Amino acid sequence: MTVGPEQVDSTRQWLRGLEVFAGPLPEFDPAAAPADPLRLFLSWLVEAVADGVRDPHAMTLSTVDAAGDPDARVLILKGVGASGWQFAGHAFSPKGVQLACHPRAALTFYWPEHGRQVRIRGTVTSGSGADNAADFLGRSATARAESLVARQSQYLMDTDERDQALEKSLALIAKEPSLVDSAWTLYTLAPAEVEFWQAAESRVHTRLRYERVRDGWERLRLWS
Repeated sequence: MTVGPEQVDSTRQWLRGLEVFAGPLPEFDPAAAPADPLRLFLSWLVEAVADGVRDPHAMTLSTVDAAGDPDARVLILKGVGASGWQFAGHAFSPKGVQLACHPRAALTFYWPEHGRQVRIRGTVTSGSGADNAADFLGRSATARAESLVARQSQYLMDTDERDQALEKSLALIAKEPSLVDSAWTLYTLAPAEVEFWQAAESRVHTRLRYERVRDGWERLRLWS
């Protein structure tokens, strides 16, 4: 179907008419924010979990490839602490290859019910063999089997071939439950910047950015 100007204009009006930031939304006072962005992030995450926000630990990981072209996908947060934010993936997946080439990335969390967004940028390092193995063995049998097949993001021409490969991999795991994929990697993003964004129904949003400095963090207000 050919989409003409009338349909484009209609879609634009339809999108503009969708409700957003209807509230009630939480209050956010940047002046009362803690000195460390980790504490503020965890408080927002805990509130999202407590209020039943769906998939509160889901985040968008953004990377660039060898040509400098951006890429993004949604992953699950594996951990967060003094060293940074953690996620996992296969070293030979697109994101693994991209991080090997450019070990910098951005993470984005969005909790729509609260009108809150957190953006994090920094350098990415790979975990130790022990940390990688522990994360891999903590996954479900099917998730481990898929990783061992090692075909992520490749073209799928035959679903029967996929199902047979997965069945064979599951049988291998059943036989060797401690088997670890040596390419599975637990990554840690050490933040250089962490930005907190609180939406307001008035559209006068609140933004607070933490920037890494020599002795800790500097807090800076941004225009909405």
